[in-house]
Amino acid sequence: MKKTNTISYRPDGKLTVLQVSDPQDLVHVRKAMVQMLDRAYDLVRPDLVLFTGDNILGNHLLDARIGTRQVAAGEAATRKAMRASLHPILWPLQKRGIPFAMIYGNHDDRNLISKEEQAEMFRSYSMCLPMNTQAPDLDCDTYAIRLTDAQGQVRQVLWMLDSAWYDKAADRCYEAVKPETVVWYRRESEALRAANGGTPVPSLMFLHIPLPQTYGLLQPCAADAPDAVQTPQGPMRLDPVKAAGVLGEPPSVLTDDGGLYDALLTQQDVMAVVTGHDHCNCFVGRQDAIDFIQTPCASFRCYGNAQRGVRVFRLDAAHPDRYETEMLTYRDLCGDSLPARLRYLWDADEYEKKKFALLGAGLALLSAAAGIRLLKTKR
Repeated sequence: MKKTNTISYRPDGKLTVLQVSDPQDLVHVRKAMVQMLDRAYDLVRPDLVLFTGDNILGNHLLDARIGTRQVAAGEAATRKAMRASLHPILWPLQKRGIPFAMIYGNHDDRNLISKEEQAEMFRSYSMCLPMNTQAPDLDCDTYAIRLTDAQGQVRQVLWMLDSAWYDKAADRCYEAVKPETVVWYRRESEALRAANGGTPVPSLMFLHIPLPQTYGLLQPCAADAPDAVQTPQGPMRLDPVKAAGVLGEPPSVLTDDGGLYDALLTQQDVMAVVTGHDHCNCFVGRQDAIDFIQTPCASFRCYGNAQRGVRVFRLDAAHPDRYETEMLTYRDLCGDSLPARLRYLWDADEYEKKKFALLGAGLALLSAAAGIRLLKTKR
């Protein structure tokens, strides 16, 4: 485990951050995702990788290469299965010497193992940042990553906030930011501002579940519009004046932001709020001088679409009030060859039924061919 939540810019003053959202897999990880992530690490060569929630599927009792079967029962077996599930996404970074950090999503603690125990699994890798180890009143995945220049000055900050927790006793998942998290953010933001001569330190904020204000980027539309998505507010699409990208499903937002958005407007240090959670949404929008960035899933075990991939952020110590971002999809990273297409089709969750249908048809053809050969032999 790294000693501090501090990352230095490269000698040229640049820094590249790679976001992986919703890898959400189990013991028998889908190879398409691992291959995609490997290509991303080698192509982008990030200085830091951030896992932004739903790092595992959450239920380790049913898993198989094809279909489902029980592979773990009880706390010890579940813990072992969880370690095995995390290893395919963490070891590639460890062997490349790339620092990484994480936050949790709504799926991560839907099992017998606590968030703190899961954090220790991440921390067992020497390239993992320590996360929250000093504020017991906060979640272990609520902390700030400081980006420092050659003189040790903090030029930018990456805020990492917990946004979902599971109440095992009530069997209920709370998709909300806790008020104490917002109090902490305000306090830390003020301290950074004071140390920076009274000027806010530009930052990016990462949390798993989108803010309720995301709906401000949408506009009502006809139900039969080609880009329409049915939402709780009726058919909507991205407002082209405010946002650009793909709206593939209705935004599933926080039930309560704990006052976070108001705090962002007051502190004026967050350039962009970056989220995951909605597997099929991939867009960038802007309102109230804050960018809203939605990153789709990396997982192939869960539902998704052709937007599957990773998001890249490019930062510069010389211009801390700016950033650049782009998405790299599976196709961008793995190509469009026949083997790459077949790997995608075989591993993607939404093709599961078609996969079994193809297997059934193939077996039927083989059985028919064997029957014909047997009939000819008898003759």
